[in-house]
Amino acid sequence: MSWVVTVYALFFGSLILLSGRIGALVGARRALLTGAGVFVVASLAGGLASSPGMLIAARAFQGAGAALAAPSVLVLLTAITKPGPQRARAMALFVLATASGAAVGLIIGGLLTGAFGWRSVMFVNVPIGVAIIAGGMFFLQELPRQSQKLDAGGAFTSTLAMAAAVYGFTVMADEGVTHPPVMIALSVAAVSLAALIAVERGNPAAVMPLSFFSSLRTAGPLLAMLLIPAGQVCYLYFTTLVTQQRLGYTPLQTGLVLMPYTLALILSNQLTPLLVTRHGERLIGSVGIGGLTAGITGMAWAVYDSTAVTALILPSIVLGISAGLTFAPVTGMIMRQAPDGNSAAAASLLQGLQQLGGAIGLSVVIGGGHSYTGAFLTTALFPLIALALFTGGALRIDPLTATSKGQS
Repeated sequence: MSWVVTVYALFFGSLILLSGRIGALVGARRALLTGAGVFVVASLAGGLASSPGMLIAARAFQGAGAALAAPSVLVLLTAITKPGPQRARAMALFVLATASGAAVGLIIGGLLTGAFGWRSVMFVNVPIGVAIIAGGMFFLQELPRQSQKLDAGGAFTSTLAMAAAVYGFTVMADEGVTHPPVMIALSVAAVSLAALIAVERGNPAAVMPLSFFSSLRTAGPLLAMLLIPAGQVCYLYFTTLVTQQRLGYTPLQTGLVLMPYTLALILSNQLTPLLVTRHGERLIGSVGIGGLTAGITGMAWAVYDSTAVTALILPSIVLGISAGLTFAPVTGMIMRQAPDGNSAAAASLLQGLQQLGGAIGLSVVIGGGHSYTGAFLTTALFPLIALALFTGGALRIDPLTATSKGQS
């Protein structure tokens, strides 16, 4: 059962960097439609699976299809929107779709499994995927394709590095850092990363352009997007443990406890485009990341000082509001600062770091063997470091409206 979950994350995470370059070569629209098609066929095969091996294989192809499609969404959004309020709104809707999709998927998945069995969770993806493909064919125009050849060295080393890192940190959460497969995987990841850097140096068609890391101003938001999901995943994980193990709540009741977080995120997400347009991505993103740090610290105090579920509500609301203020500005800044012709690589790197960040966060915090209070305090360090990285590269705030207003 664990591999049904792990294999999807493994294939998605390992292929995400490569998929951005493939999308740039074949066209973002074509990559999106092809990835969605692979996901649909894999979902159908998973629903019809007659053995565990078939189901795991289907999940692997789901991950591969999702990896091919995911970066193209951000590339297309960036290409068809104008800088300013329109793009800020698009990024906010992208974040809202991602966050609400994950939450709604958990609820609907439970309902479908209870009513129709586990196969229905696979089958339900088929009509949704077909609708995505039809909509993409009718409403999206293809973007110009790049003429460079595929970077074979970067493709191999990036795939190996991400696969080893995702596997290593995922298993590390359960087995610990001294588990031999974990040590081997993380060693392979480190060597592959070093090889990737060597291969990509001076490569104009790099899978992972090193120019992203030429200064803290461009690298800061990317590194922040590695750490912010680490904090979010740990918050959700340990809040679930507190409500179920300490308070004795059912999974459904736990879901209701998390509703204030979700509703606060949706509400603040709707206000974010206006705030970003007026005050800039860096300022609003910084406020959001600071709020994440405060909210997770508040959770540490709540589980230390009280056993009542009401004590968890206020920190959860702070976290939800802060998450809504964080992801759209940080995502928008990463895409805006991408060097010319590298928006697909930026989208791939962004989503790859998010995937890796969640695995790193759980492995670090769980491996520490903390109490609930200690776990939340350790989790709060992730957004705190992210805040330093995100703000450290800027000597001044740079609102989207700076050009029109003559500000800097």
